[in-house]
Amino acid sequence: MMTKNEFMIKLQEALENDLDASAVRDNVNYYSNYIDDEIRKGRSEEEVLDELGDPWVIAQSVIDMSAQKNVTEDYGGSYRSAGRSSERQESSYNVHGYTIGSWWQKLLLILGIIGIVLIVVAVIGGIISLVMPIVIPVLVVILLVNFIRRLKE
Repeated sequence: MMTKNEFMIKLQEALENDLDASAVRDNVNYYSNYIDDEIRKGRSEEEVLDELGDPWVIAQSVIDMSAQKNVTEDYGGSYRSAGRSSERQESSYNVHGYTIGSWWQKLLLILGIIGIVLIVVAVIGGIISLVMPIVIPVLVVILLVNFIRRLKE
């Protein structure tokens, strides 16, 4: 079973990737105080931690709620950032309402774009390789026919 200290370390590690330092500190303090309060009420540490569950799931919920709070829809259908620090604003991007802020999300987006470009190039190359065996002989025949017509004139 996990101890409170282990729980808090895992929660902090999970939050640090996507939230600024003050938000991480606030959330870690909140859950630490909650656990302490519940223990003071007579519950065991193990019971409280079992109720809370996996710190990674809690962190993901906090991150999702933070993203929803920080992205608001304008009337024109575009998205803007609200209430973020300038550091956070510069390092995250909104794509059709989805916040792309962490390095792995940016890497995934870049790899996806590269993958799409490679597929398009492969399809075009395949079409060209299928059509060229037909087009080249037809062009040669047309050129020969034109050349012969000019010779007869």
